Amino acid sequence: MNPNLLPAALLLARLLMSSIFLISGLSKLSHPDAVAAYMQASGVPAALLWPTVAFELAAAALLIAGFATRATGALLAGFCVVTALLFHANLGDQIQQLMFLKNLVMAGGFLALAVAGAGRWSLDGRRS
Repeated sequence: MNPNLLPAALLLARLLMSSIFLISGLSKLSHPDAVAAYMQASGVPAALLWPTVAFELAAAALLIAGFATRATGALLAGFCVVTALLFHANLGDQIQQLMFLKNLVMAGGFLALAVAGAGRWSLDGRRS
């Protein structure tokens, strides 16, 4: 890749990767009872709904700003693997299998951000 494109590519990656958590967190805010019921049906305590919403929205904001990107990327990679195992482990169901694989692919992308960092066009880049 042309090194001149790297800052733009990392910014675009952060924006695209944060979008799922921004939308997911906001969606949970609009239907908390349904999400809590889904969590309980999957064996996850409904009490984790609000910490999950806070984490998703905060992580999305951190990625968008490019602040603490390496740590946020590592945390989101772990979050994606855990949610794949908790909510999408029914690999006999083709939709769940795709969701499981999507989460693993996202984990890989977040690991790449954890290694590469946010790039020059970020708060992290301004600090260095």
